[in-house]
Amino acid sequence: MILKKSCFYQKIITAFLIVFFMLLLTNCSKKVYTPTVVKRVAVKKTTNTEIKKRNAPATEREFRAVWIASVANINWPSKRGLSTEEQQKEAIELLDLLHQNNFNTVILQVRPQADAMYKSDLEPWSYYLTGTQGKAPSPYYDPLEFWIYEAHKRGLELHAWLNPYRAHHTAGGEITEASIVHKNPKLVAKLETGFWWLDPGNKKTQEHSYKIVMDIVQRYNVDGIHFDDYFYPYPSYNNNKDFPDDKSWKNYLNSGGQLKRDDWRRDNVNTFIEKVYTNIKKAKPSVKFGISPFGFWRPNYPASVTAGFDQYSELYADAKLWLNKGWIDYLTPQLYWPINRTDVSFPVLLNWWNQENTHKRHLWPGMSIGRIKGDEGIDEVINQIMITKGMLSKSPGAVHWSIAPLIESPKLMEAIANGPYKKQALVPGSPWLHNSKPEKPTLAYAFKNDSLFINWSSKNSDKVANWVVRYKYNNKWDYSIHGRFTNSHKLPLTLNDSKKVLKAIAISVIDKFGNESLFEEIPIAKVSTRIKD
Repeated sequence: MILKKSCFYQKIITAFLIVFFMLLLTNCSKKVYTPTVVKRVAVKKTTNTEIKKRNAPATEREFRAVWIASVANINWPSKRGLSTEEQQKEAIELLDLLHQNNFNTVILQVRPQADAMYKSDLEPWSYYLTGTQGKAPSPYYDPLEFWIYEAHKRGLELHAWLNPYRAHHTAGGEITEASIVHKNPKLVAKLETGFWWLDPGNKKTQEHSYKIVMDIVQRYNVDGIHFDDYFYPYPSYNNNKDFPDDKSWKNYLNSGGQLKRDDWRRDNVNTFIEKVYTNIKKAKPSVKFGISPFGFWRPNYPASVTAGFDQYSELYADAKLWLNKGWIDYLTPQLYWPINRTDVSFPVLLNWWNQENTHKRHLWPGMSIGRIKGDEGIDEVINQIMITKGMLSKSPGAVHWSIAPLIESPKLMEAIANGPYKKQALVPGSPWLHNSKPEKPTLAYAFKNDSLFINWSSKNSDKVANWVVRYKYNNKWDYSIHGRFTNSHKLPLTLNDSKKVLKAIAISVIDKFGNESLFEEIPIAKVSTRIKD
């Protein structure tokens, strides 16, 4: 059958529509399908609410993300110097694993040490790709571009994860002439353990890191920009000595600065965070900005945290302020402790952050899924996921550190995929960014033997993130979520030895802000009209 929104001039265009639809069907798969039944139908227009009254499912919404680290070749690529084919093969295997188990987001580290896992005119190619900083993959390809395409093909979001201030890692190989350590030594400080760090107090450092972010936002179709907990370095990186920023501190004082040194350092980071957020929204509002700070703000916040690391005074990271000000779209505090640890309990910390979420941004905690081994560890992960579903019911989600335990423990992956992630889920929308519904897609369908073939399209395909295909067998609705490049779906007319019969379908489009279009319930009834040769 052929479905068209308007029935005007049907007699004139019938032949054209039949030929057009037959061409569309050639894209359903590699095999060319010739429809045996074609017929126009009138469709009753309905709203989302009306369909839900008929028990059409609301698609699950949940942020299901994993970190994929490139620094020190932790996750990808598995080692330096792999061929282009090997790098791409590993990437596809990781993406397939996530897609097949109903995850929906990848947070990929693309700037591990003032370098680039992508083509950049601002920083050199990463050592972790080829084993030589500044050397491009061979045969040439752009890894970030590849990851984005393959993620979107599977309906996954891709967030680019950057370290804004780390200039060189101890596992980062030789410092070459391409490194910022050599090219702009005034911006960096050497730490006693071998790290090199960009000085956040230097305005040129802030401008350089800002340009890196905006270059990615403007040139790549990323869904998010992500920072982790490395702002000023952990004290242990400099043998617990103070960060060596005397020169930038004196310049600040000489310019008339009035802040105390700790407050000045925090202000350097705060100013950078606000600038990044503000300008991402100006350039490309659909790109989410997220940060994953240390798990608690300060000791005694909440009261159960009586001791421990103080990110506020040691990393100069005021994550509470960023959340209170709404300078982020999602916060991912690294809650890497178990539920039953009384001083840093996972749900207690999550609740504290949730109370600070005055702008109602997304709060998607980071979970360490590999620290506890065996069945006890699996139980802990499942329970933590369920806590986020309960406490953050309007926008549930979590980010898993890292993808490695999911690979190494098929039992863990199976427990997640058959438990809390059993059904596919869309990423929750971000209504503070944009909340208008996209236009409904247009669609056509036809019968072939015992199946229904559906094709759809949108006038604004560049703004599409996902498609949702809903289908009703007997009186029960279900759905499947597709990536932006998919435009067809095959449904059997009957299930379970003909006991369940396909009764209706509905197609909707999800835009890059997470907004869903209205959709129409389309009754399905197999007809006998056939195309004549």
